[in-house]
Amino acid sequence: MESLIKKLLLELGEDPERSGLKGTPERVDKALRFLTKGYHLNLEEVFNGAFFPITSEEMVIVKEIEFYSLCEHHMLPFFGVCHVAYLPNKKVVGLSKLPRVVEYYSRRLQIQEQLTSQIAEAVSEHVHPHGVGVVIEAQHLCMMMRGVEKQRSKTVTSAMLGVFKTDPKARAEFLDLLRQDTRY
Repeated sequence: MESLIKKLLLELGEDPERSGLKGTPERVDKALRFLTKGYHLNLEEVFNGAFFPITSEEMVIVKEIEFYSLCEHHMLPFFGVCHVAYLPNKKVVGLSKLPRVVEYYSRRLQIQEQLTSQIAEAVSEHVHPHGVGVVIEAQHLCMMMRGVEKQRSKTVTSAMLGVFKTDPKARAEFLDLLRQDTRY
């Protein structure tokens, strides 16, 4: 990849041999590999069998999971927070697994709409809850730095599965809990 980045610098009108750019191809290579590491992870290993029996079927929410991704259209960053909720069906998953699922899908070339659905589907398929809700709020540098150049815009997407899709009360409870400031 380093030779491609050198060619890119030349195409941009830069000198890849100038002092400030000498190590740039290697640094960009490492950065891109880190930012797209989701392609090389295994979802089974992410969940790692961390399922625990439970008798309660009350909603579980992990709010404000920070994430960073790259837009597949421009390869510019988009970033924000992801909120994941599910209604357990006789078992819960280790809480750290939900942010790891977000990381798994966000660390690849993405669009926000697809990212939202992939997270919801993965939780549904592996945890088998009564329902899953995912809401993502993000800012896109492709909208901020180029194109329409709108600095304060946020994009909000949601994916609702199971009872979150079919039961308006469950959906409303999830969305109401997202609005509440739960900081201590």
